[in-house]
Amino acid sequence: MSPTVPMGVQRVLRRTSRAVGRATAGARMTPGFLIVGAQRCGTTSMYKAITRHPAVLPAVLHKGAHYFDTGYDHGPAWYRGHFPLVSSAALVRRRTGVIPLTGESSPYYSFHPLAGERIAHDLPQVRLIMLVRDPVERAYSAHAHESARGFETEPFERALELEEERLAGEEDRLRAEPGYRSHHHQHHAYVRRGQYVDQLERLTGLVGRDRLHLVDSDEFFTKPEEVYAGVLDFLGLPAWRPESFEQHNARPRASMPVPLRARLEEHFAPYDARLADWWGNTPAWRR
Repeated sequence: MSPTVPMGVQRVLRRTSRAVGRATAGARMTPGFLIVGAQRCGTTSMYKAITRHPAVLPAVLHKGAHYFDTGYDHGPAWYRGHFPLVSSAALVRRRTGVIPLTGESSPYYSFHPLAGERIAHDLPQVRLIMLVRDPVERAYSAHAHESARGFETEPFERALELEEERLAGEEDRLRAEPGYRSHHHQHHAYVRRGQYVDQLERLTGLVGRDRLHLVDSDEFFTKPEEVYAGVLDFLGLPAWRPESFEQHNARPRASMPVPLRARLEEHFAPYDARLADWWGNTPAWRR
């Protein structure tokens, strides 16, 4: 939605749209793909690139429904209300000759302990895309992002020191109380959200390896045509390329202190090694 529209008006329009969407849920598309993570790894850029394809219809109003993590209590009709009408898909199919797709991007899905189970149960055919980047840079970027949004008040190094205390017991509580929302788990998991292989192993155990496509965001931004072609192939879409690829939501920040970077790199090393074994590919930041 245009940034020139006042936030209060945007909220009213979204509530109205969701109410209409819920009422017409049976006439709406089922998502064929989800970008499930990881946060601050280029998910917005990837979503915008995918939805520019002639046979892809974007979600209504905004890219992320956050249904399978923090909105599951709203129910399936509410969720379906986020997607285009089947009649719109029919028009696209007549124009392109391709069965169209829709999808959304909610990068907390890969980390939330219940999201994968819910996705596997509710969308047994959906395809999942996950992006990863240097976990040290991801952590630093996430801290800048959460600080700018008002969800973090501590400096980066202090936030890292607090992480284990903040997250203690939160995953267990999320599992035990399905309606519980954890501010710390969603906004303060700087290190743990970069332990990608734990999330990937959980997801593939639920949906299967063939339904999950992993993208190295460094490669996406350095050779986007090649990476994008692989994503389209995974989604079963015909080859196509936009005129340009754009990077969205980058935030400027100061350089990280060298000793702190070294400590984080040492922490992530075994997780990155496991990721390389799982993937059969060494991630760009370890080459």
